[in-house]
Amino acid sequence: MAGLGLRLKAATWTLRSGAATLTREMGKGVRRFSSEVENDVPTSGISRPLAEILKELNKKIPDSVIRTRVEDGSSIKYIPWHIVNRIMNMHAPEWSGEVRSVTYSPDGNTVTVAYRVTLYGTDAEIFRESTGTTPVDCKGYGDAVQKAEAMAFRRACARFGLGLHLYHEDAL
Repeated sequence: MAGLGLRLKAATWTLRSGAATLTREMGKGVRRFSSEVENDVPTSGISRPLAEILKELNKKIPDSVIRTRVEDGSSIKYIPWHIVNRIMNMHAPEWSGEVRSVTYSPDGNTVTVAYRVTLYGTDAEIFRESTGTTPVDCKGYGDAVQKAEAMAFRRACARFGLGLHLYHEDAL
């Protein structure tokens, strides 16, 4: 399951003149007048345009946070889900994630989790979805659903570019 999405937000502009403020939301024709003096507090805050967020997420991840596991005789490099979560909080603090579905195979041997990650920029919001599948009888920490969710979460974030270099660095 793969999903892409983009929704533009209404742009706003504000004109301040003395004690009066005029705000117009583009495309909506809404005008608000305020006679209260507003504090000139920077509004850039943690929100940024999507292009800036994506640029940060596409940077190479430091080797110190990359882990390796052996699966079917092959070494696989990955970023633990909690590190991916921290990176998302740092570079895209207004992101959200949700489990879209949990599906067990007909034979009950595997579970697949579909996960959606949404980024909220000042100019738009965009989402990516991915899946993770793991055996129900997997060993180690956590249950199969937790592992499949972590895998789907990392893959959805990779669709934004986070850690994507790990998927193709051997080809470089």
